[in-house]
Amino acid sequence: TVTPSANINATQQPGDGYELIDSRPTLFDKKSRNEVPISVEKFLHLNEKSVWNQSAPVVVEILVELRSSPTARWVREPLELANRLQVGDFIDAQDNAHKWYEAIVRELTPETVRVHYFGWASKWDGVLPRRKGVGPKNISPPAALWTHTTPWREKIKVGDEVEVRESASLVQRPKWYKATVIAVSREFDSPREIAGGADLEQNDENEKGEKVPLVLLSRKRQILVRVPQEKHNVSTTVQPVGNTDGNIPIQPPYVRWINLYGEEVCKANTHNTAKKQTNTAPATVSYAVEPERKPVTVMKSFNNIHGTGFVRESLRGVPPAPGSVGLHNLGNSCYMNSILQCINHIPSITQYFLKGEYQKEVNKNNPLGSGGKVATAYASFLNDIWTGEYSILAPRLLKQIVGCYAPQFNNNYQHDSQEFHQYLMDGLHEDLNRVKDKPYVEDVEALGMKDDRAAIESWKKHLLRHDSLFVDYTQGLHRSHLTCPSCGKESIKFDVYSSISLPLVPSKNRPSIPLEDCLDQFAAGEQLDEHNAWYCSGCKKHVCALKLITLWNTPDVLVLHLKRFTYEKCSQVDGRIIRSKIEDKVDFPIDRLDLTPYVLGPKDPDAPPIYKLFGVSEHTGATANSGHYTATVRNSKDGNWYRYNDSHVGTTSGDAAVTGGAYLLFYQRAKGSLRWAGMEKEMMQHKGGFTDAEGWTAIGKKR
Repeated sequence: TVTPSANINATQQPGDGYELIDSRPTLFDKKSRNEVPISVEKFLHLNEKSVWNQSAPVVVEILVELRSSPTARWVREPLELANRLQVGDFIDAQDNAHKWYEAIVRELTPETVRVHYFGWASKWDGVLPRRKGVGPKNISPPAALWTHTTPWREKIKVGDEVEVRESASLVQRPKWYKATVIAVSREFDSPREIAGGADLEQNDENEKGEKVPLVLLSRKRQILVRVPQEKHNVSTTVQPVGNTDGNIPIQPPYVRWINLYGEEVCKANTHNTAKKQTNTAPATVSYAVEPERKPVTVMKSFNNIHGTGFVRESLRGVPPAPGSVGLHNLGNSCYMNSILQCINHIPSITQYFLKGEYQKEVNKNNPLGSGGKVATAYASFLNDIWTGEYSILAPRLLKQIVGCYAPQFNNNYQHDSQEFHQYLMDGLHEDLNRVKDKPYVEDVEALGMKDDRAAIESWKKHLLRHDSLFVDYTQGLHRSHLTCPSCGKESIKFDVYSSISLPLVPSKNRPSIPLEDCLDQFAAGEQLDEHNAWYCSGCKKHVCALKLITLWNTPDVLVLHLKRFTYEKCSQVDGRIIRSKIEDKVDFPIDRLDLTPYVLGPKDPDAPPIYKLFGVSEHTGATANSGHYTATVRNSKDGNWYRYNDSHVGTTSGDAAVTGGAYLLFYQRAKGSLRWAGMEKEMMQHKGGFTDAEGWTAIGKKR
């Protein structure tokens, strides 16, 4: 065993490098294909980079063992490493596919060794036999570090290719990109700031006992890498954070420093096997759904099989943009695909699932939920969408799980995308509801109360039964004022909403309907029909009351439902319901929808009710339960617009979505963010600090 004297201790420490060049003094002879003995002088010369690369003289200790004949086995050879293994030692370890990787010892038993393969998620940790003949079969025992793998990091140089983790990768599900080394630090350089990289598992401890990412042999060299596939993640509004010695601008995650001996980097082709690509240009085809609609370009992935044939399984390939993946139609499931494409680009919700934060909030005992199954299936769907490994997905598992708990979708019929959106958002909310035991609460009658107090009391009642990320950012309050047309009895209540249904009033004098007209009509009120009659306590009967709804506040994510479909009873056809559709184009803004005139409650100047469009669920056909659904969506990563027609993904523009087919409009607050649509700030700032019997104090402590 040869080691620098600086590493020789009376008691060897785990992972101290003592085993680095522990090896039989042999070389592999290519001609005879056998190991041949070498001299001690030759052996030391081969390891001079590890041993002699120091300015001070080095003391070498050599342990010599004699054997009875040149062909006899070394007595200590099979036992040496197995006997001295300790938790924390770095070794070479074989996996189930008989490939060798750098690894660290995690657990030891008399017969087995549990190892963590360096650069792989801990879910791939393996169990090896401690020595031959015991423990798992067909797998070799651990070997000294770099006896079956290569110390490739020591030879790293500018221009080399490596693999690095995608900056947005999940800890347990990393995605790897090709990167080029553009600078290499020296061994004793001051460490650079590590910024913009992926989240790593906390597999080691520092001097303070704090959990930190694992670093091989505690070595501190760093490399500067350029990751072409991360270029789209660099914000155009953020200036480079610094320069290297060669004046290369640092732009995480596109150009960033990483630890050479950390788990964020691997040797080229470790995870992504090199494949020969014949045609790397996306295939394109143009089509137009409506005569007046401008053609859009449908992009195929690089595997040249995007949308081909009748395959209904997920297809691997590079999508046109991160998160822009086509979805197979599984049998009239375009209504589902349309909604999934829109809500996929709500950053707050998507990141909540991708980072695994939802797992600690799964409510398995909520009778109104699925025990977390819908939430888990949706998380799996998002993980597949954002890995960058698929050009087309078949969301079969999600559809099956939804169908189990919402039987109306457990078939191959066409459905209303608005109804599916409502179910999915409600289902995810109930699966992730932080309230485990829902108390009984009564509605707040706001007649005679000040609006601000009535709104707060109503919201507090809501939070006693509903508290989730979806409540935080997708729900708001509106003020409902009912008046009996007979006796004048009134009722005012503040109700929670997650979408706003806007009436459409076509005009023969105009080619389109301005969205402002729809909002004005919504705010003007209506008289309820007999199917939605209100019980008047004064008249002691149900009446067709006058109803006036006013928005009290608006959430960060706002969904506008354009009521295109009408249902009227026709007396001339045996009282049958006649369905029809309003095909008129609604002119809605793309980059600035100002709802300030329509909001009755307080407005926050740091997060005003001004919105940007990011998605449109579109419908062509006569009724909501027939025809075809598509989607036009602004990608949350690159900011570009894409049109989704099931498995086809095409580049387009936001203006192209302004058609007679626009059905659901998805808007995101353009500036700032308000939890609970601003109710959190209202409750904290309200003078009086009242605490009702249900207890706002308890809610505050829970949060």
